Amino acid sequence: MDAAKAGARGRDGIRPGAPRRVLIAADKFKGSLTAVEVAEHVTAGLRRGAPGGAGAVSVEALPVADGGDGTVDAAVAAGFERRTARVTGPLGEPVTAAYALRGEVAVVEMAEASGLRHLPRGVFAPLTATTYGSGELLRAALDAGARTIVFGVGGSATTDGGAGMLAALGARLLDAAGEPVEHGGGPLRGLATADLSGLDPRLADTEIVLASDVDNPLTGPKGAAAVYGPQKGATEADVAVLDAALAHYAEILGRAVGSRAAECAQAPGAGAAGGIGYGALVGLGAAFRPGIEVMLDVLGFAPALARADLVITGEGSLDEQTLHGKAPAGVAAAARARGVEVVAVCGRLALPPEALADAGISRAYPLTALEPDPARCIAEAGPLLERAAERLAADFLV
Repeated sequence: MDAAKAGARGRDGIRPGAPRRVLIAADKFKGSLTAVEVAEHVTAGLRRGAPGGAGAVSVEALPVADGGDGTVDAAVAAGFERRTARVTGPLGEPVTAAYALRGEVAVVEMAEASGLRHLPRGVFAPLTATTYGSGELLRAALDAGARTIVFGVGGSATTDGGAGMLAALGARLLDAAGEPVEHGGGPLRGLATADLSGLDPRLADTEIVLASDVDNPLTGPKGAAAVYGPQKGATEADVAVLDAALAHYAEILGRAVGSRAAECAQAPGAGAAGGIGYGALVGLGAAFRPGIEVMLDVLGFAPALARADLVITGEGSLDEQTLHGKAPAGVAAAARARGVEVVAVCGRLALPPEALADAGISRAYPLTALEPDPARCIAEAGPLLERAAERLAADFLV
């Protein structure tokens, strides 16, 4: 869609003399800006670029996330309280991890405890990284009184099927000598027995929602190790070891909980975040939902959308992955269902106009249109985003 047509569509239905009501519901620009910072820069650009001046636009910011990195930050921006806990990091060292709490609802982000962000630059541990700290973080939320937990999974350094998480919550995962198996996915090859009867009893009275933007099974060519292991430093040989170890892990859990173990291994989301989705499904009784759907509910997107004439969404890269459960696609789908127009901002754009339109996005404003050098786009993302928002304002706030 060209600028003239986009602008014309943007003018439809505006009340004469009334401020244009804009809702900014964008995800982070990974590596450069948090979702909160994206909203701040877009707001500044809109107010500078609005043809009728800053008073011609009313801006509401609702930073969003899809369950991965930035999920806790989005919840805090929406009014949740940030809490922290000292937990075990993916390499076994202590780290400080945050979760969000409002009343009896907690938002727990596994990457806060077990994410790639905790690994030194260039260091990976595909066979030994653990989710033990994620279990400790869930326990901290329970200790704080949470009885509904949105468990956002993504950005993990781990491929242990959630074994570490389950152990932290009271499961006994033992080798042939009756000793706890060592941390990581690789040692699961030596798992001999599993006993989940010691899991924290509060879990039985807690609703746990597994929020993820991927629906992979636990094992196989589309499983946790094959698809995501290489991103965590796994070689081809490591992937084979991890996939076999996860299959063995599911078999042993089957002896403990019955056929449900095999069913959960094939369920959507089982392969999320190195298989921690499987651990949550089979051990914690979690229910899987697409991350962006869950987060839009938690963040109060529906009432904010009802107040908007225009929605601005976005993320660092608008590409094919965006169309498969990422935040901008979820925002656009919800807005289209309510008849509210959506435009997007992004670092780079790798979708044709037809794909954007099919997703419910009228137009996208990539930073690379202003600065073709990717390195400078990342380094100067804030000022460039404000310039992009000024252009957007000129096209859509008239």
